[in-house]
Amino acid sequence: MFTLAMKESHQPRVNLPFLLASELEVLIDCSYSGALPLSWSCVFEVTSSALQLQYQPALSLCLDFLQQEINPHSCLDVASFAEAYEMTQLLEVAEDFALRQFYKVACTSKFKDLPAKQLLRYLNSHSLCVSSELVVFKAVVAWIQARPKKRLKFTKELMKTIYFPLMTFSEFKEVRSLNIWSEHNLAELYEAIFEDFCGPETAPQSQCRIYLPKQSLILIGGDQTSEDLGTRSISRELWFGNSLRNHTGIKKAMEWRRLAEMPDPGRFKHEVAVLEGQLYVFGGKKYYGTYDTLSSVYRFDPLQNSWEKLAEMQEKRCSFSVVVVDGKIYAIGGHCEPDYLESVEQYCSITNSWSANPTLPRKNDAHVAKALNGQIFVSGGLSNDYQCLASMFVYHPQTGSSYLANMLRARAQHCMEILGECLYAAGGITADDSVSVLDLLACEVYNPAANCWTAFTSLPVPHVGAGSAILEGKFYVLGGYSQEDYGDTTMVHRYDPTTQRWENVGKMPGPNNDIRASLLSLPPHLRL
Repeated sequence: MFTLAMKESHQPRVNLPFLLASELEVLIDCSYSGALPLSWSCVFEVTSSALQLQYQPALSLCLDFLQQEINPHSCLDVASFAEAYEMTQLLEVAEDFALRQFYKVACTSKFKDLPAKQLLRYLNSHSLCVSSELVVFKAVVAWIQARPKKRLKFTKELMKTIYFPLMTFSEFKEVRSLNIWSEHNLAELYEAIFEDFCGPETAPQSQCRIYLPKQSLILIGGDQTSEDLGTRSISRELWFGNSLRNHTGIKKAMEWRRLAEMPDPGRFKHEVAVLEGQLYVFGGKKYYGTYDTLSSVYRFDPLQNSWEKLAEMQEKRCSFSVVVVDGKIYAIGGHCEPDYLESVEQYCSITNSWSANPTLPRKNDAHVAKALNGQIFVSGGLSNDYQCLASMFVYHPQTGSSYLANMLRARAQHCMEILGECLYAAGGITADDSVSVLDLLACEVYNPAANCWTAFTSLPVPHVGAGSAILEGKFYVLGGYSQEDYGDTTMVHRYDPTTQRWENVGKMPGPNNDIRASLLSLPPHLRL
């Protein structure tokens, strides 16, 4: 463990001083006492010396610092350093950070020092994450105008990396207003760009900026209504979001692909978890009758594309919740007709066995549990008399439960995810004064440090029994239905905390009710 003495200098020194092994040993001795004074002003020098001396303890600490403390101001320095010393893994981390935080990186002074070849490589990458083409355009212009005499010759090649037809009219007005076009030899290029922007309506529809998230959003199981509304079907399918696509203006969509099929039977109202890169699927219902609740558990290995049947849960469960804490998986509450459950059980992957834990403070299903900083938070749900709950409590596997501040609205069949150090709850159902069950569009966020809930932007449409996940800092809510008209919600929405808005990210690929979602790292060949 090291204590970080952060400084404002983000410049790696060109002439790296050579530290003696005895000096490095002093640093390591400091680290064992809990205080290794690394900062951005010295970390490159210490890393260089550790590499030259092949002093592994110091090198490991430095690499941990470089990867954990990387930021928009330092990432390009880290990339240059890693490339110079042929440190492939560190280079990948630094460039990945630069591409996924491109808007912030493009605002730094270091960005303006990028070589043209490296900038073009970034702009052509499918890992480049931008909210709009205007972000790319402004970054290109800032880079050119930093050294116009040397860089104007790259303008045409750089502008080819920008999808101008995807801009809105207001965005293109900003393009037109910049003084870069006053250069007489760029007049012809501007005319070509303007013609591209104003081209036939069919042209923009065939264009999009493709972005590959580092992890894939996985959809598992669920059910859906047939087109004639006469039947429902239960799914065994797994789908994954291969890429996000920015289309014209604010139009966005997820590209979905089939990943696999679960072993029989298909299921809904089930639960999923990811542990050590493998996907676990628990319980749920296989049909709509009284005795159709499952206790079966399967594990999917994405590298081998194979399923393994594991030890069954001690109880059959649907509409329950699952969390992972310290390598153990906890199945919490739920429902098995005609009973609501207060039981909790724990799965050990090493022994492939389940064991009982202390019960919940009350019977509960259609709730959500999430693990944050080693604690299990449980929100809302339905009581055994089918009342929506506003409660929030921390469940302690060893000692039981402690109640926290109530939610602003009672809710069940909702979504809750961790974003930053807070818990975001969205959608589900609630009840009015006449005890009628209603769709709940209101959303709220819980701050554990303050033990309080605060409202945030409401959902645009009902999402009851939806799947949810956090992908790269955004809260995705996928599918579900409307309690009031029983219509399927076929859309995917995501909440961006920076803009405080919900965005429409296209349609679901298949089943949309009582699905479950998770993030999973997939092998590259599946994403080509």
